[in-house]
Amino acid sequence: MFGKKICQWCKQHEAAQRGELSDDAPQPVMPAPWVRRGESSITVTQVLFGANVMVFIAMVLASGSVMDFPGNVMVHFGANAGPYTLSGQWWRIFTYMFLHGGLMHIAFNMWCLWDLGAMCESLYGRWTFAAIYLLTGIAGGLASVAWNPGTLSVGASGAIFGLAGALISSFYLGEFSLPSFAIKGTLRSLLFFVGFNVLFGSLFPGIDNACHAGGLVSGLILGALIARVAPQTDKPLRRLGILLFMVFILGLGGLGVERWRASGIHFGRSPMDAQASADRMIGALQKKLKEKPNDASAHYALAHAYFAEGKFPEGEGELKRVLDLEPQNASARTELGALYLQQEQPQQAQEEFSKLVAQDPGNANGHTGLGMALANQQNHQGAINEYKTALSLEPQKRGLYYQLGVSQARLKQYDDAIASYLKERDLHGDEPALENALADTYQAKGMKLEAQAARDKAGQLNGQGEN
Repeated sequence: MFGKKICQWCKQHEAAQRGELSDDAPQPVMPAPWVRRGESSITVTQVLFGANVMVFIAMVLASGSVMDFPGNVMVHFGANAGPYTLSGQWWRIFTYMFLHGGLMHIAFNMWCLWDLGAMCESLYGRWTFAAIYLLTGIAGGLASVAWNPGTLSVGASGAIFGLAGALISSFYLGEFSLPSFAIKGTLRSLLFFVGFNVLFGSLFPGIDNACHAGGLVSGLILGALIARVAPQTDKPLRRLGILLFMVFILGLGGLGVERWRASGIHFGRSPMDAQASADRMIGALQKKLKEKPNDASAHYALAHAYFAEGKFPEGEGELKRVLDLEPQNASARTELGALYLQQEQPQQAQEEFSKLVAQDPGNANGHTGLGMALANQQNHQGAINEYKTALSLEPQKRGLYYQLGVSQARLKQYDDAIASYLKERDLHGDEPALENALADTYQAKGMKLEAQAARDKAGQLNGQGEN
């Protein structure tokens, strides 16, 4: 492979061609690497499959739902939820891979696990396969909480991508007693699987691409190390060393993620639905903060727990404490500004968002929040300037053209306002509030037919929403 022959058959054949072996030299008999004898008929793939299905059934019984589980149920069962994971519940980067969000989610993942798992287990053996599955799943969980610290992640797809990565590395770097066309055909299928899922994840929201990437990269690394350092199953210490090395790397990665990330939530998104466990979480975080009062991530998680309980003054205090400890924490400042907007305190919101854009002029959320704060104080020209800056940084930000249109309409820039509303509709679809805003602007321009049509459309959309 890559110009280097490592196969015993190849070495002996070439030695015979050079006349270095006698005609009666024994031929080595090497079992195919995917043939396993002396093991029970139950495979690790079947065990993992059964574990996922059993957890799914338990979640159905707990929630009364099959298609989509509510957030509090998934958090209760061990979802990888940023505020919880980063505040000390690191076991969630293990348990999340046995949970799924609904019937379609588990059906697709189990289909992939059944095929890839059987192939990977036959190649590596059951214990190496189990280690690859779990380690790459943990790597996917770490990548998810690092990239999206405020979201909730569940599913076996990170580990499944890890299996795909390990197989790809093995087929490129390993050596098998299979014809080249069979290896190339399987490799093409694996590459198609990875490429299709990456494309699918980029086109549709709600798919945790960071988890997929973490599983895939860790699988590629593990597969390459095993293929090059410990391809033979009769050298278990080498394989154990590789697996322990990956455990060490993941441990370092976890420490890095904990220092880098507080459990932030992006501007415009409400905290995840975890009210069922908020009281317990508040108590645990308060206990932790007695031991480590300067733990910014714990203060951040406590703020979200307070928000889930509707205790906004307490949550505000925790966000301020985070900013005392970490003045450059953009997520905490964004959420504090958004909280002030929600509480109709635009001057305080303006102050926070002004600090945010001063720290990071390229922060689109900061300019958006500052624009909303200015608009709430009737400074619509200043708001327009901030909205346009935000659009230059993030041209397809949802709701931004609508806010721009509102301020333009208040300044009687009706043509610009109509253009902004229509742009919002083209980018993100229609909504009753958008059609009502269009109707008001058309009416102000004297375009009565267009105004009536927009109001009728708003009524139709409201009717659809009620159904």
